[in-house]
Amino acid sequence: MLTIFYDGHCPLCAAEMNTLRSLDANKKLQLEDIHAENFSKKFPHIDPIEADKVLHGQLDNGQIIKGLDVTCLAWKLVGKHKWMQVLRWPVVRFFADKSYLFFARYRHQISSFVSGKPRCEPCKKDGCDL
Repeated sequence: MLTIFYDGHCPLCAAEMNTLRSLDANKKLQLEDIHAENFSKKFPHIDPIEADKVLHGQLDNGQIIKGLDVTCLAWKLVGKHKWMQVLRWPVVRFFADKSYLFFARYRHQISSFVSGKPRCEPCKKDGCDL
């Protein structure tokens, strides 16, 4: 099981989580919006400000993983996009992680450019309707 703490206000992030949710037939993912009303009570060990800067995930053993480690593992767990594992290869990892940090920092602007929506309205309990 992988718990993903994501920015539900980001249209690109929400769309990816909706896709992951739809592919998660074996229920290996738990998706948690860091903007949910009860987030801090439910996950006091996750700083929502830091999780808003870089995607956070938590493994069953409690270990926190971040960034592309979360994304690559999530897609692996749903059995899709096996090519993404290349992003974890040693030399590629360095450049992929730098690129991810750029994306994470500017994701709302990128989302606005790509989709015309810089931010989502708060998601419904069962997911966003983008």
